Amino acid sequence: QVQLVESGGDLVPAGGSLRLSCAASGSISSINTMGWYRQAPGKQRELVASITSGGSTYYADSVKSRFTISSDNAKNTVYLQMNSLKPEDTAVYYCHAWRFPDGYWGQGTQVTVSS
Repeated sequence: QVQLVESGGDLVPAGGSLRLSCAASGSISSINTMGWYRQAPGKQRELVASITSGGSTYYADSVKSRFTISSDNAKNTVYLQMNSLKPEDTAVYYCHAWRFPDGYWGQGTQVTVSS
């Protein structure tokens, strides 16, 4: 089992910044990929960014050049730095870990961007 705890969500004005954190614990060895998803009201959950154990990253087109995913292996924590936030970034952000063959989710953290 892998436990994921997100933090850092908040209410910010458009153009502001936030950093989300996801602390992993449990059977974290051999985690292949960690990622951040988001789900806005009435919409499907979507992948925002991911990072592999080898350091390769992926970003959704909507967040490229504004968001940065990183990891601190010593702290077993993954971060999502979000800059130039827009109202359409408002959503619950979920951390996800893929440890073959299972995936694990955190409880989510709310990000609200006011216009």
